[in-house]
Amino acid sequence: MKTQSVPYTNYAEQNRVEMIDFYNEASEDYKFWSNDYNMHFGYFIPFKTNPFKRDSMLNQMNTQVVERLKIGTAKNRLVDLGCGMGGTMRYALSEHKNLIAYGVTLSDFQVKQGNALLRGKNGIILKENYNSTSFRANSFDSAVAIESFCHSGHNKDSIIEAYRILKPGGRLVIADAFLKKNTSELCRGAKHSYNRLCDHWSLEKLETFTEIEQQLKTAGFKNIAIEDISYRVAPSVLHVPFAITGFILKKLFSFKTLKRESFHNLKGSFYALLTGLHMKSFGYYIISATK
Repeated sequence: MKTQSVPYTNYAEQNRVEMIDFYNEASEDYKFWSNDYNMHFGYFIPFKTNPFKRDSMLNQMNTQVVERLKIGTAKNRLVDLGCGMGGTMRYALSEHKNLIAYGVTLSDFQVKQGNALLRGKNGIILKENYNSTSFRANSFDSAVAIESFCHSGHNKDSIIEAYRILKPGGRLVIADAFLKKNTSELCRGAKHSYNRLCDHWSLEKLETFTEIEQQLKTAGFKNIAIEDISYRVAPSVLHVPFAITGFILKKLFSFKTLKRESFHNLKGSFYALLTGLHMKSFGYYIISATK
């Protein structure tokens, strides 16, 4: 997705600008994916979540992530690092009345619309870069990052900043897709799907889960737990082709044109499905750690 004519010498900076444009223009499309604006995949539990009801699985992912924060009864300050429209924040606030929630995003659209959805709740979304926030050190009890750190290539700066702003004993929970092997080891099909996924969803790159574990250790985190939940996520990923078809038909029948960013979003979703089929190369993980 190339929407800027300004030349960039730094790939990461160019990707950041494209990512902001992507979410400014395509965030409203996520209403079709989730009534609660959950901008992530779901978590399936047999006989508990309905595999045919997407929001049931998406909110279960919120449940799984928030449970791993181990929020008690004392006042707790939560930060969502790459919060999207604030879906996870709203879920956490509904479950924990002792919570104060902050979200950070670089998208002006998400700040405006997300705060509208948070009106009357004990939370706020700020325009901040999660790799370098303006928050003071030791400010938060809890931090989450659901499918957000991938946009900056699972950069070590994301981990370092999360460590800085968490209080001692604070918890970080990451839910995201990671590589199981280095990109040089990917087969041709996996590499093609991976490259197209990164291009259409403005992901700088994906890192291996073992590298993330090392980054957490280097930053100072302890009690690191890595859970492969690929099979739990798979049922929600299988909704992708049906969601894409439904979204396109809705646009056609309403005689609305498909924006470039929406087109990229749909193609990215398709390649997410193809990438997920290469289960020897890619996986979806929940990673928890304590400062």
